[in-house]
Amino acid sequence: MAARTGDQYKAGLKDDRVVYLGENKVSVTDDPLLAGSVNGMAGYFDWQHTYADDCLIPDPERSGEKMNVSLMLPKSAEDLAIRHRGLERLARYSNGMLGRTPDYVNVVLSGHTARADIWARGKPEGYERLKKFHREVIEGDLSMTHTIVHANIDKSVGDLAGMNTDLTLRVVGRNENGIIVRGGKVLATLGPLADELYVYSSSPIPSGGEDYALIFSIPVKTKGVIQICRDHYGTNASVQDAPFSSRFDEQDAFVIFDDVEVPYERVFCDGDLNVYNNLNQGVSPGNTLQQTAIRAMVKLEFAYDLCSSILKVSNSIARPDAAEMLGEIHAYLTLTRSAIVGAEARAHDWGAGAFFPHRDLSVLRCVMPGWMTRVNQIIRAIGSHNLLCTPSLKLFEDPEIGDALRKYLPGAAGISAEQRASIMRTAWDFAGSALGSRVELYEMFYLTSQGRARIGDHMYAQRDGQWGQVREFLEKSGALPDVEWK
Repeated sequence: MAARTGDQYKAGLKDDRVVYLGENKVSVTDDPLLAGSVNGMAGYFDWQHTYADDCLIPDPERSGEKMNVSLMLPKSAEDLAIRHRGLERLARYSNGMLGRTPDYVNVVLSGHTARADIWARGKPEGYERLKKFHREVIEGDLSMTHTIVHANIDKSVGDLAGMNTDLTLRVVGRNENGIIVRGGKVLATLGPLADELYVYSSSPIPSGGEDYALIFSIPVKTKGVIQICRDHYGTNASVQDAPFSSRFDEQDAFVIFDDVEVPYERVFCDGDLNVYNNLNQGVSPGNTLQQTAIRAMVKLEFAYDLCSSILKVSNSIARPDAAEMLGEIHAYLTLTRSAIVGAEARAHDWGAGAFFPHRDLSVLRCVMPGWMTRVNQIIRAIGSHNLLCTPSLKLFEDPEIGDALRKYLPGAAGISAEQRASIMRTAWDFAGSALGSRVELYEMFYLTSQGRARIGDHMYAQRDGQWGQVREFLEKSGALPDVEWK
């Protein structure tokens, strides 16, 4: 069943998954609040068929079958170019507003599978199980999400210290079938609407914490898996009135593992710190960041065009203050695109033939949260009161008030009132609605916090960089004092 359609995706959601939303336990296929989100994600699966030339590639192990491009194991610059084209096309489905489409975790899983050399540091059965699971995802075109952050409630101590010891996910037992795990994990974006929960390493675990060093995947319907959702920010409005909120609330959930049995064939790492502590940094900075950077680029392209459209409505696109803000967004877009181009041009074999973009691409984690927040500020600033006085598109069809709306709320320079309303409602949904605010917060902590990303890049620079410019300058200028240089 490789490369599913939207209907096949929705059929796969009909199971016994345990999801709490608001005050109740809900069925994700029957709850009216989630209908727009379910249909929106189904549209993603149909999109890959609409643009099959970009999104689908031949399955190397099954003649005549097609698979999603995000599941390839890149081994050359040509592979990366093919994957880039596919990931960009997939991002254009939501113009970057969906942060956890299945291609994201697909790229993660494929990157993990490509780094056989890291898995060789552990038990061989772990990697063999991972390869079989990768094949299962390809053939089922499964929708995966991850949940990888420790449930560290008390931040005055370490992630695995104090009260956090009993809160976060860990092994509590074993039997002939598999391991028994208990605890919480943050944050399963798309969790209620996914097929699989992939648990893997996000940050290193010290010696003594082996019970927490787990990499596995299980169906979301597995007994004991409980998902607690935030409030739903999707709306029951038309796509005309809410082009994002009507379809693209991908939902976020806190996951409780209540003594869940994970079959051994789905356990890829069980306490092996040599694998657990090296896998993420051996894959994410180049491989995973290709997907996230392309999504960000597409989103910034849309934001720039959206802001241009807002300003055309008021015939103010040439005003110096407006042009400055547009130039700011365009600068973010250009820097993002350049980072991608540069990293792909400097791509190389990271090990075991895994051909990933250069790890410098990860610098976007350090700046993108601020850029995305600033973009939303600009949208709200240039939209100003216009974002708050925009009627429903349906109201234009009302014979009693429609003509008055067209008279008193048109755009400038011949832009119709309907077009003005459409642009302003899109801008509000992007940057001001409940969903827009949720996406902004999501961007702030996407791929770890901005501060942690900066610290990480600094530490890698100190470890791997060739520094000595200061000493060289002082030596060549004759200014170096006659003391031992540390």
